[in-house]
Amino acid sequence: MNIKDIILRPVLTEKTTNLTKENFYSFEVNVKANKSQIKNAVEKIFNVKVSEVKTQIRKGKTKRIGKKMIPKKTANKKIAFIKLKEGKIDIFPQA
Repeated sequence: MNIKDIILRPVLTEKTTNLTKENFYSFEVNVKANKSQIKNAVEKIFNVKVSEVKTQIRKGKTKRIGKKMIPKKTANKKIAFIKLKEGKIDIFPQA
């Protein structure tokens, strides 16, 4: 799996922005990626040292879509919580 395919986007919520004070960062990652692949991708992309990686899978919801209200299931998402040993990830870079 390519490094660019592992990390999809950062998860930006009130809880995750408060976790950045404790060197925890959260990213939405590919569902097929494992913890070692996530660790290697973050270290190469952001030039930091990762101490631990925790993952969780958020199950997809069933939503009713369209005029006939046909139920459709949204996809599952995998979220990785990454704790850094050293370094810092700048989620909002200055332009």
